Amino acid sequence: MQTKTGFWYGVVLGVLGVVLFSSKAVMVKLAYNYGADAVSILLFRMLFAFPFYVIIALYYKNKNTVIRLQRRDYFWLFVFGFIGYYLASYFDFIGLTYIKASLERIILFVYPTLVLFFNKLIFKQRISKTQIMAILLTYFGVVIAFWEEVGEVGIQVLLGGGFILLSAITYASYLVGSGWLIPKFGVVKFTAYAMMVSCVCVFVHYSLVSQTDFFCFSWQVYVLGLLIAVFATVIPSFLISASIKRISSSNFAIVAGIGPISTIVLAVIFLGEVLTWVQLIGALVVIVGILVVSLKKG
Repeated sequence: MQTKTGFWYGVVLGVLGVVLFSSKAVMVKLAYNYGADAVSILLFRMLFAFPFYVIIALYYKNKNTVIRLQRRDYFWLFVFGFIGYYLASYFDFIGLTYIKASLERIILFVYPTLVLFFNKLIFKQRISKTQIMAILLTYFGVVIAFWEEVGEVGIQVLLGGGFILLSAITYASYLVGSGWLIPKFGVVKFTAYAMMVSCVCVFVHYSLVSQTDFFCFSWQVYVLGLLIAVFATVIPSFLISASIKRISSSNFAIVAGIGPISTIVLAVIFLGEVLTWVQLIGALVVIVGILVVSLKKG
């Protein structure tokens, strides 16, 4: 039976995980200020995270061996690692070169609505009227948040927002498609393997397209890459998993609502970004819409 102490411990883990994960966009923007490009900072993130996931994969190698894995399971593991962590991260980092970190988090936060769409399209799962209204509310909030920014900055905001939306779409595809595969590997093992696939994809991508010398950046870029890998990737992934295990996915949906808020606060403190009252209202509308979708689904 779940005790109150255990429940609130799960809430604390969830809040800490969400805040750390939300700091990624801010640190990426800081790295851009020091002259880093999207592909290079993505490389540093994966390069520093890779050893952690290798160690985790080796530790859990012989766990959850009740289900016999087939060759096709590893094929789909590669596919979902490619889509969910490599493509999603790449689109996200590209999008951040065009828009504010706070606006990035608002768009990424709509991925539960995309999960509903994919489940409806692929598995014919019903979407309730309440969820439809919440989805419309969510996207209305996104329009509110971006409308003023487009007028001030220009078309590049739409370009950046498009890349971030692609990131949300690919991540939602990963969540929907990998659902049947995760129980075969186990959550921790699957995450570690998928992240290793993503890391290798990033390494190949960098070696093929980058014209930048690996050692040409200032020391701040490498430190930020390390911080993104450890504190905005590895640690929050396990904190969030532990939180969901203790408080349930429905309760975590409420905790996750702090994500856009924490990104906005961190962006104000470290980047000097400022959202207008209209944009803040838009962010609040998005958060309310996603909470309704997630709680109804849970």
